[in-house]
Amino acid sequence: MLAIGERAPDFALPDQDGQEQRLSRLLNGQALILYFYPADFTPGCTKEACDLRDLHTQILSAGLRVVGVSPQPPDSHHRFRDQHALPFTLLSDVEKIAIKAFDVDGPFGIGVRRATFLLDPQRQIIDAVLADLRISRHQEFVERAIAARESRGA
Repeated sequence: MLAIGERAPDFALPDQDGQEQRLSRLLNGQALILYFYPADFTPGCTKEACDLRDLHTQILSAGLRVVGVSPQPPDSHHRFRDQHALPFTLLSDVEKIAIKAFDVDGPFGIGVRRATFLLDPQRQIIDAVLADLRISRHQEFVERAIAARESRGA
């Protein structure tokens, strides 16, 4: 897993609509919560995505954006996003380009580690959490990021 203080690598991946998205453009001058998750429609990943959905207004109010990354194809992301009314972008990393670049590939190259990064507008990693099974740690991480930005006026 990339460490706090490192510069996140730029990458280009298709979103849930098949449109290419580049990390540097997604940042668009603001901080970004970039989260990696194993698979659409699984219980843990659905909970995590819905937690972020429920925090989305607060995320935006704090001057943050959120983007999810997993190895399913765009059509799976599209269905997952629609079914759970997710208001944020999901990126398809079938070839594990970003997953490997952020060093969150699963053991022996199988699966994806559940990781969340907070990036500044210049792609610097401000904070990060890796918690494969403790999904609530990711929600707590995001809540802390929101509180920190609100306390300093975003």
